[in-house]
Amino acid sequence: MNAAVLFLVFNRPDTTAQVFETIREARPPRLYVAADGPRASRAGEAERCAQVRSIATQVDWPCEVHTLFRQENLGCKRAVSGAIDWFFENEEEGIILEDDVLPQPGFFRFCEELLARYRDDHDVSMISGCNLLGDAYEAPASYFFSRYMHIWGWASWRRAWAHYDVGMTGWGTPQSLAELDKVLHGRQHAVRYWRSIFDRVRADEIDTWDYQWVHAGWANDMIAVIPARNMVRNLGFGADATHTTGQAPEQAVTAWNMAFPLRHPTARATETVDRQIEKTVFGLGHASRLKNLLKATARRIVHRKETVHA
Repeated sequence: MNAAVLFLVFNRPDTTAQVFETIREARPPRLYVAADGPRASRAGEAERCAQVRSIATQVDWPCEVHTLFRQENLGCKRAVSGAIDWFFENEEEGIILEDDVLPQPGFFRFCEELLARYRDDHDVSMISGCNLLGDAYEAPASYFFSRYMHIWGWASWRRAWAHYDVGMTGWGTPQSLAELDKVLHGRQHAVRYWRSIFDRVRADEIDTWDYQWVHAGWANDMIAVIPARNMVRNLGFGADATHTTGQAPEQAVTAWNMAFPLRHPTARATETVDRQIEKTVFGLGHASRLKNLLKATARRIVHRKETVHA
């Protein structure tokens, strides 16, 4: 393996140890470990953070280790985006893993081969190891392209990350709204959904970094590589998670290894699969919208009856 790896960690020793073992087996020549600082209000978090940092740097193979350990807690938005900035300041390309994303062994080879294949192709923003479609879409090759960028185990290049803007300062202009409509082929349910998300991110109402990455890709007309089958397990679902606090969907915890040699797709059209992602992953299909409408109507009826009989 020749690619560098950025390992993003925080306060979960158990998942960190599992993911680090897969990194150890891959033996990258350069490992970057970035950790946000503990929150003073959380009892025992400083000790857990210290344990995580120790686990993530127990390198026993020939490898350069670089660390970015924050003393104070910056939060998801600033800590993660800052760590990726740091990574690409030092590397032209590389693989990025969070402490709760457990890849199959073939993930590293998959990323490395496609980092080389699309290195100079500025239409491609990233390579993902994550596919949340399950059986809803059958790809004819080892991977396909999409406008949607899944960041549970991924790889990219400095030239793509250069478009990233954590503050999304370009959002909200007439041009940016027109670009959103173009990227989503005028699918108004999706346009409304993403406009709301981007508005909230721009207003600093959501402490995250990944929606800004989606926006950067769309604003620069880039597409992402998605594997034909999911290659990673998300270990982070649960009450102590930052965002994935619910029950894990089957697609997030079932993973397959990639078969090699890779079969490369002959086309890059994304509209069909993007529609399926919107329906399956984001619940934006016509049936989902109808179900939500019926639920809302039922709630209004119940509320009206309760009001009448109050």
